[in-house]
Amino acid sequence: MSTPIVKAPASRSRFPLRRKILLGFVALLLAAVAWLHFTGAAGTHGIPSQDMDWNGDGTVTETEIAEAFYAVVVTQTEEGPRHCNSFAWRKNGQTIRLDCKTVFQPAQAGDKD
Repeated sequence: MSTPIVKAPASRSRFPLRRKILLGFVALLLAAVAWLHFTGAAGTHGIPSQDMDWNGDGTVTETEIAEAFYAVVVTQTEEGPRHCNSFAWRKNGQTIRLDCKTVFQPAQAGDKD
């Protein structure tokens, strides 16, 4: 009589193909968001959706929100207490709008009037 050959259970990969694909997709998505932020896309710079009325008609459409990510760039500048956001079209650099506000810093302890 011969003894039956017992096979060891197949070891399961820690990262199966489905998980690798998901990890690759998430990494690609994060890289795309980082690239958009690096190139100045308005949608990644904390601009509220109600400020994305690029054609000035008073309503913000889904198309205008999408344009904030691929067609509109923002340049943020600070000159002392004045903070400005300059919005422009990515393709030709034509300015759409310039938003400026003055930000006052709280008085520091020890500052004299």
